[in-house]
Amino acid sequence: MKIALLNGPNLNLLGQREPGIYGSETLKDVENLLREKIAVCANNIELVCYQSNSEGSLIDFIQQSKTQGIEYIIFNPGAYTHTSIALHDAILAVGAKVIEVHISNIHKREEYRKNSFIAPVAIGQIMGFGIAGYVMALDYILGIENGK
Repeated sequence: MKIALLNGPNLNLLGQREPGIYGSETLKDVENLLREKIAVCANNIELVCYQSNSEGSLIDFIQQSKTQGIEYIIFNPGAYTHTSIALHDAILAVGAKVIEVHISNIHKREEYRKNSFIAPVAIGQIMGFGIAGYVMALDYILGIENGK
């Protein structure tokens, strides 16, 4: 089974960007954390990691996810959460199983951040728990795959 870790704009700057909001861990730390969890808890799972600052590249990734054998996408769309109907439509078009993750609680942030175009087409949202939210999403997927 393949699971994708998909991250949108500015998440390549984790660890440097506003550490008071996003913490000091890097995107590579997030990837390593998930890889370690998979190594301990699951056999035969491949983690595919992708980050882009470009909306079109994220859409291309989502559209190609099914043909690439990706069953679930753990997705932090960054600021595109609040602006991208195109990402919403891509998820809907291919029936991608997406879990939306945010490091911060978007409902405690600026007013414009409180709306998500991704939420209506996602399995669910996890937010406000720092990078642990990515692990929570993975735990959910592993639980489903193990019949829990």
